[in-house]
Amino acid sequence: MEYTKLGNSGIEVSRLCLGCMSFGDTASQMHAWTLNPEESEKIIKHALDLGINFFDTANCYSAGTSEEYLGRAIKNNVPRDKVVLASKVYFNDGNLSKGAINREIDGTLRRLGTDYLDLYIIHRFDYGTPIEETMEALHGLVKAGKVRALGASAMYGYQFHNMQICARDNGFTPFVSMQNHYNPLYREDERELIPVCKQMNVALTPYSPLASGRCARPNWEADTLRSKTDKVARGKYDSTEEADKAIAARIADLAEKYETSMTAVTFAWHFAKGVASPIVGATKAKYLDDAAGAFDVKLTPEDVAYIDEPYTPHAVMGALRQNGAMGTLR
Repeated sequence: MEYTKLGNSGIEVSRLCLGCMSFGDTASQMHAWTLNPEESEKIIKHALDLGINFFDTANCYSAGTSEEYLGRAIKNNVPRDKVVLASKVYFNDGNLSKGAINREIDGTLRRLGTDYLDLYIIHRFDYGTPIEETMEALHGLVKAGKVRALGASAMYGYQFHNMQICARDNGFTPFVSMQNHYNPLYREDERELIPVCKQMNVALTPYSPLASGRCARPNWEADTLRSKTDKVARGKYDSTEEADKAIAARIADLAEKYETSMTAVTFAWHFAKGVASPIVGATKAKYLDDAAGAFDVKLTPEDVAYIDEPYTPHAVMGALRQNGAMGTLR
């Protein structure tokens, strides 16, 4: 495993982050394919064995049970100070208002079974709350010792820039990471958001780095419960299937060239693009092993250009144009 600093925070994280949306009670009706507590703990333990110390969840994942399963597994397997725990706030009553932030952090800490969070991420931009109110509330959590560092997730570049400037001008804590939608099949953030992040030394920790598996297998469809029931993934990728298949085919070519998996090539692409720690969602230990194979692959600039060349502009998927309920998560 390789490690890096999370932006300007000084927090050291593994260059793979285990995404915990795959864990949680299916009774929450968020996803039909999430793992139960025992299965979740097996994946988390395997991640720890690989050297992964960075874990990402959210208050809204499976109605909070993702946080519960993660907290239980951490308590059973590793000292709290040896891991970096991240969770999120937004898809809740009040979005990013001061009251909502102060309420939701306490629920997250209780479910995780910890008295502090290493990284607290705003899940989307809140159109209904003044930026100053949100940034001051988040800063208050840092001052209170409930949160070590702050991160943001999918939004437009100008919105992230404005929030960072608000923090700078008011002496609030700035964001050190950006968890945006990014992979070889979706590169719209290369226009604005990613350059802003690099300018401000904000670590990139993208979600959906494999495009929900479409960059990890030669066939567009997979015979899995998730592939059959994940309407969010279909909404993100199926409308551009024909154009994007050419990109996946080139990833397969490079996997054959380097005698490795498509997953390893795709994560190597992320590292070549300057990504700090992509979010790996895994329901099987093998998926983590394949991702770790990226550290044995060094793509050349020509390889990266080969993957990038067929890309065509896509509709924005991730940043919201207005506040949305849980059903708009994409």
